[in-house]
Amino acid sequence: MKKAVCNGDAGRSRERGLGLVEMVIAIAVGSLVTLVASALLVNASANYAFHTESARLNDSGRYALSIISQSVRQAAFVNWDDASVPPATTPESSANISGLDDASISRNSNGIEDPLPATVNGSDVLALRYAGSGSPEADGSVLNCAGFGIAAAGSEAQRGWSIFYVAKGSDGVAELRCKYKSAHSWGADAIVRGVDSFQVLYGIDTDTPADGIPNRYLSASAINLMDGDLVLEGATAPARAQDFNRKTWWKRVASIKVGLLLRGEDYSRNGAVPAQYDLLGGAYSGSTADGDRGTHIDEHLLPESERQRVRRVFETSVALRNAGGT
Repeated sequence: MKKAVCNGDAGRSRERGLGLVEMVIAIAVGSLVTLVASALLVNASANYAFHTESARLNDSGRYALSIISQSVRQAAFVNWDDASVPPATTPESSANISGLDDASISRNSNGIEDPLPATVNGSDVLALRYAGSGSPEADGSVLNCAGFGIAAAGSEAQRGWSIFYVAKGSDGVAELRCKYKSAHSWGADAIVRGVDSFQVLYGIDTDTPADGIPNRYLSASAINLMDGDLVLEGATAPARAQDFNRKTWWKRVASIKVGLLLRGEDYSRNGAVPAQYDLLGGAYSGSTADGDRGTHIDEHLLPESERQRVRRVFETSVALRNAGGT
């Protein structure tokens, strides 16, 4: 009879666990896989945030420029089909276009009177006026920047307003706002949030006689300096004020150029080298960066946390469909 072969030693050999070297290798390989997976996850999350914020900024920028362009195109609008003489067509009427450099305004102030210091990188103020359409109720063909219809003006003072300016919200985030006048009071609504700078230049027709084509693009401050050199006629202050309205360079604005810099959320652009942004073109900001604050933004000068954001510059130039003055 054959004896059974004892396999105890072989079984114990097969059931033996990992040795120290094998365990160290397994831990190292597992750690490497975990690190690679974590890096891929972080990178995927950063890419998602970047593309999400980029898409949001593109939509916000296009929306803001669309509203501004629409308002510029209807600036100085007059309904010539009205049977009565429009009240804002006389040479003595004030200009339909005006603006401020490096300033902000309050929600409740009258127009752009009583300006406030700029809250965000020298951002500007753009103010547009126009006669409405429809009487006694607005017919909806002329809208202010908030989308409300404006009825035909019965006097020069009743012209509609669309005012664009930058101010900080209650949470400290800068907003491009639309200020308008309702039947009883002033109001302002945010158009887009996350604004780093809002800049405006005005194309002035300097030809005599005027041909409606801009020859120079100037800031609001430069236009006001030119107005300061006007020689006014009139024996009384009201007469000189009327003469000023006849001669002001604001009535020679034929085109408006707008630059807008928007930013995304914190850390939506991780690890990127700080960039520089020229809102109205490098040639302009390079020659006037000191005199027109906000046209050139250098991320190197921003706090560290502010650098890690997606940013986009949006620009447009809009020709006035209606004469700036009469």
